[in-house]
Amino acid sequence: MILTIDVGNSNTVIGGISEGEVKFVSRMETEQGRTEDQYAIYFREILSLYGFCKADFNGSIISSVVPPITIVFKGAVEKAIGLTPMLIGPGIKTGINIQTDNPAQVGADIIMCNLAARSLYKTAVIVVDMGTATTISATDKNGNFKGCAIMPGVSISKNALSKNTAQLQEIALGNPKKTIGTNTVESMKSGIVYGNACMIDGMVERFLDELLEDDVTIVTTGGHSKYITPYCKNNLLYNQNLLLIGLYIAYSMNTKKHPTGVVYPLGTI
Repeated sequence: MILTIDVGNSNTVIGGISEGEVKFVSRMETEQGRTEDQYAIYFREILSLYGFCKADFNGSIISSVVPPITIVFKGAVEKAIGLTPMLIGPGIKTGINIQTDNPAQVGADIIMCNLAARSLYKTAVIVVDMGTATTISATDKNGNFKGCAIMPGVSISKNALSKNTAQLQEIALGNPKKTIGTNTVESMKSGIVYGNACMIDGMVERFLDELLEDDVTIVTTGGHSKYITPYCKNNLLYNQNLLLIGLYIAYSMNTKKHPTGVVYPLGTI
């Protein structure tokens, strides 16, 4: 089994994947003040929670958009399961040709999501990742990463409403009853959910206009996507584990043999 870890600005997602099958997924808060030992303890506790131990793992891979703690996570994994994790960065093969002005500036999470989407759906892809920030990115049918758009995430927008207005309270993200709200809470839910859905629909249409591909799969992922995706009008596929699958594929591509003895090329998961 491969231990896959995505270190995000707000949350870290941890998953165990074996022969293309996701065995478990767990989330914890990303905290820059924690030490290697603290994270190692958390990793051990998470593995135990799902019935696994260090002996179940043959490899590990990490992507991180929080550079100050990437090495902390590397050390924590080494202490938790006794293996040195692969780090997504320069020199790692992905099969994705990054055609941006500065490829080094593209987040590892974005590339991993595009790698997974291309492998799973075998078409040009548009990936909508709704995390701390909402990103929309595109890769053409030949594996060329064309670029992305970055917007404030759902929680950032929601929190800004209550923090910067005198009469709007903090609300939980939920399903609006209708678009035209008849009280403050429902009006805020409508604005947040339908507003983000309309933004995604509009941006996807513009991406399609510029991508000029006949066959494009549009995939949503990220912590908030399950709330927003159902309200979008475009045909969107929801895949909550897209990034972890991308990490697993990258690990397989960068090892001569997968620990099971089988090489997993693109398109097999």
